[in-house]
Amino acid sequence: MNDYIDSFIKEHTCANISCLDANGNPYSFSCFYAIDIKEALLYFKSSPDSNHAGFLLANPIVAGTILPDKLNKLQVKGIQLSGTVLKFDDTLAQHASLHYYKSHPMAMAMSGEIWTIKINWIKYTDNTLGFGKKIIWERPVN
Repeated sequence: MNDYIDSFIKEHTCANISCLDANGNPYSFSCFYAIDIKEALLYFKSSPDSNHAGFLLANPIVAGTILPDKLNKLQVKGIQLSGTVLKFDDTLAQHASLHYYKSHPMAMAMSGEIWTIKINWIKYTDNTLGFGKKIIWERPVN
């Protein structure tokens, strides 16, 4: 990725993810996340009974945001991202639990599944680098 993006994502804990419901309407949820920077994978835990779990299984395309855990209105920073939710048996999702529980060990006490988002695109805004400064990252095409 990019050093600024890497640092920002590692520093924070909560993402807002949007998907489409069964009628094609937007549906958003918030989640704690862990990140594999090298592979550009974002992990989150969720109940298989949640509304968004069914929506993600039907349509794995997502978009999301990550904002600072503590907002400073004078120093706007944040991530916009898009990606694809991987199937649980995808080779890139094999280590999802390891990554997630390393960041959030208390989550082991809660039921749910660890989901993996393969991030394909990020736009990072950081006004501390200059007003309106944006850094774009895209997954390389193989």
